[in-house]
Amino acid sequence: MTLATPGTPPSNAFATTAPVLSVRGLSVTFPSEAGPVRAVRDVSFDVLPGHTLGIVGESGSGKSATAMGVMGLLPETARVSGSVLLGGHDLVGLSDRDLSAVRGKDIGMVFQDPLSALTPIFSVGRQLSDALRVHQDLSRQAAWSRAVELLDLVGIAEPHRNARAFPHEFSGGMRQRVVIALAMANSPSVIVADEPTTALDVTVQAQILDVLRTAQTETGAGLVLITHDLGVVAGYADDVAVMYAGRIVEQAGASELFGRPTMPYTIGLLAAVPRPEARVSGPLVPIGGEPPSLVDLAAGCSFADRCPAAVDHCRTEEPALTTVPGHGQVACWRADETAARTPATSALFAPPAPVDEAHRPDRRGPGEKVLRVAGLARTFPITKGALLKRRVGTLHAVSDVGFELRAGETFGLVGESGSGKTTTLLEIMRLRAPEQGVVEIAGTDVAVPRSAERTRQLRRSVQIVMQDPMGSLDPRLSVFRLLAEPLQAVGTDRDTVRRRVTELLSLVGLDVSLADRFPSALSGGQRQRVAIARALATEPRIVVLDEPVSALDVSVQADVVNLLTKLQRELDLAYLIVAHDLAVMRHVCDRIAVMYLGHIVESGATEDLFAHPRHPYTEALLSAIPVPDPQVQRSREHIVLQGEQPSASRLPAGCVFTDRCPLYPLLDDRTQQRCRTERPLLRPAASGAGHRHACHAR
Repeated sequence: MTLATPGTPPSNAFATTAPVLSVRGLSVTFPSEAGPVRAVRDVSFDVLPGHTLGIVGESGSGKSATAMGVMGLLPETARVSGSVLLGGHDLVGLSDRDLSAVRGKDIGMVFQDPLSALTPIFSVGRQLSDALRVHQDLSRQAAWSRAVELLDLVGIAEPHRNARAFPHEFSGGMRQRVVIALAMANSPSVIVADEPTTALDVTVQAQILDVLRTAQTETGAGLVLITHDLGVVAGYADDVAVMYAGRIVEQAGASELFGRPTMPYTIGLLAAVPRPEARVSGPLVPIGGEPPSLVDLAAGCSFADRCPAAVDHCRTEEPALTTVPGHGQVACWRADETAARTPATSALFAPPAPVDEAHRPDRRGPGEKVLRVAGLARTFPITKGALLKRRVGTLHAVSDVGFELRAGETFGLVGESGSGKTTTLLEIMRLRAPEQGVVEIAGTDVAVPRSAERTRQLRRSVQIVMQDPMGSLDPRLSVFRLLAEPLQAVGTDRDTVRRRVTELLSLVGLDVSLADRFPSALSGGQRQRVAIARALATEPRIVVLDEPVSALDVSVQADVVNLLTKLQRELDLAYLIVAHDLAVMRHVCDRIAVMYLGHIVESGATEDLFAHPRHPYTEALLSAIPVPDPQVQRSREHIVLQGEQPSASRLPAGCVFTDRCPLYPLLDDRTQQRCRTERPLLRPAASGAGHRHACHAR
């Protein structure tokens, strides 16, 4: 177990007043059929040695385009102006040959997708040694030895052996460690990390952020951390720049920006984030409207149409980034008022009307049982051979999973990737006899033979909302046809279909005029609303939600979460939800089950589980949730799990968490032996009724 306080700013000898990277007036424009896209507009910032600048904003705000502009990795069609001074030399306008001599040596890059960033045909050791030899006069042997040292430094187990492995043999977290090793290999003065933890679980995210901190400490580099996760920025950044519509709209020290946000967009962004440490669930605060198109921007402030504090001046002239005494720089005509928190600006983004909590099972007593799962197991064969495949092993995806779901209740499954959450959902959605165990929907055992009509009724009673609405909605169908399709499949007549589609659009808060549009013409939030409406078309009793908000920006996410809560209250729906964002899960779930390697290791009422976690894995998960408050995030004790989740094809005889358990080394020999040889069963915890955990040591 590693206890860390990752957000503490480094106090090292590298920190000086002279910036290692100075960006001035950076602008990036891309051509398009609709006209020039002004992706980055007049961006300026400095990065000091050993310091971290966090750049945050929603999708399309220009964060990644800024990073690519700094690195000189934009396509040839992009027009770039301004200056990027690295070590006193301007990188803007340099040829690709000259930039190649700088990239990897003086400035390193950590990309969002490590699998795309690494060459699949070379071993990771070869890629590291090549990166070293390009910029340093090293022999093959010396470069290889240094590559092994770097892999060891970033936490790759058995670096001598794994240096010969290929990227596809590594997990996502291990691949990201290799990319960080590449970025720090030649001790650059600046490291740019573009969404380095976006696709990772919270436990792996904590590991990667620790590795980034190690890379920064070893090299003394300034770090530009680009992310949409405000909790990550709160814990790791010294200074924060908030981007909107291609420009920086607020820039200040992390404590000042989170403690006293001044730009209305920043205020709204922070208000929209669910707080993992909050005890009382209430409606989230969305930011209304959509970001503007970066083609042919209207005059005035780009946030004016969404800003509750906008005045006439805001729509005629764009405010410059000006200094607010005691805070930082803000681009807002009413910055002095918001900084002073005058009555007119003290509650810019008021939360929606409180949701009536009487529908919640823990407030009104249990509803009717609509789903029962007991002893559910699912395995997959591991085969070998190209033409004549033979079975060489078994992958245990789900083992002995059981829970119940009642009307009006939300039950959540959480855990790392590969823990069996989605497999559990899909086994329920199959409506067929499971490989092992029992699945009952509305009192009907899915394994019992039934008529085709009864199968259709069951199918109507359970529907799913997928993670990516763009991938789950047929791009060839209009919104009307997408909503009409499930109704037609169950034999609904034409007049009823037309009436029901109108009802569904109204139910999810969409205008009827959108019925003729195609998914590509909708925003991300609108597409997810259409996906929810499609799931509700057949009036189901159970809605399965597989990462329903992970592909959405923070402000849109708040709107969709509020919508789901409203629909559950109105329709008495039962939700079975899988999500990796534990702050969202705390906000929406009545009960939660924590899964690890196909097993439920702890379950209970949400507030009880968050307040009194009993299993070591649950404790690690909860401690890894980033909190968007620097004071809280940097004072918390973090449990950083070591190593990777083992393969489900080689389950241990005892506890599945033994190899990574932070308590295991502290136990006596007898208990350790029991952990290695005896699989713990779920048993009641003392903290609350219905709270169960599977741990021999607790």
